[in-house]
Amino acid sequence: KEGLDVTAILSTGFGNVDRAVEAMKAGAFDFVPKDYESDQLKVVIDKAMERVRLKRENSFLRDEASGEAPNIVGHSDGMAAVLNLADRAATTSATVLLLGPSGSGKELIARRIHGNSDRKNRPFIPVNCTALPETLIESELFGHEKNAFTGADKMKLGKFELAHGGTILLDEIGATEKSFQVKLLRVLEDGEINRIGSETPISTDVRIIAATNRDLELEIEEGRFLEDLYFRLNVFPIE
Repeated sequence: KEGLDVTAILSTGFGNVDRAVEAMKAGAFDFVPKDYESDQLKVVIDKAMERVRLKRENSFLRDEASGEAPNIVGHSDGMAAVLNLADRAATTSATVLLLGPSGSGKELIARRIHGNSDRKNRPFIPVNCTALPETLIESELFGHEKNAFTGADKMKLGKFELAHGGTILLDEIGATEKSFQVKLLRVLEDGEINRIGSETPISTDVRIIAATNRDLELEIEEGRFLEDLYFRLNVFPIE
């Protein structure tokens, strides 16, 4: 059927090279004669399934990188107010702090802000801070030079460099250690990063959106979060 996304394998008893070429030109993935062995057909099917998997994965990655604002369903007064704030934030370059419980859609709001901003054609890179151990989060975000530490067998670009010109979402920022918070505060103040193992600063043009399910004011009172970083992040809060 026209437009149907199906991977076709043609099997016929009238197999010859010309017919195989004709089938491939018409869109068939492969061609097998009717006297095929079962192992032969299995190989062809496995290859076809791998093609489908790669095609879907590439499509997903293109959608992820497209920068398009997601369609968020919700018509309550509270959701309308949140979406209005998100759309206002998109017109600015301000750092945004998203506050809300886990599962409330903070990443969707971050993607909406990015997708409606003038950075929408540049990368949107989400980082789950809780998924990275303290020993790796600096390398993951700022990168490292070759031989900067044991196991660093090549230079690595960090998320900040990869997100250049775009937006980075620091999800669960409230769960990070203060040693990392100090380094992030310096990035916000100076607009520069240093790869681990390098003393050469690298200028960054990245819009930061931070998100957390924690009460950061309480975290500050209990000594777990830097007050200066909170004020740097809390420029445009959305709850």
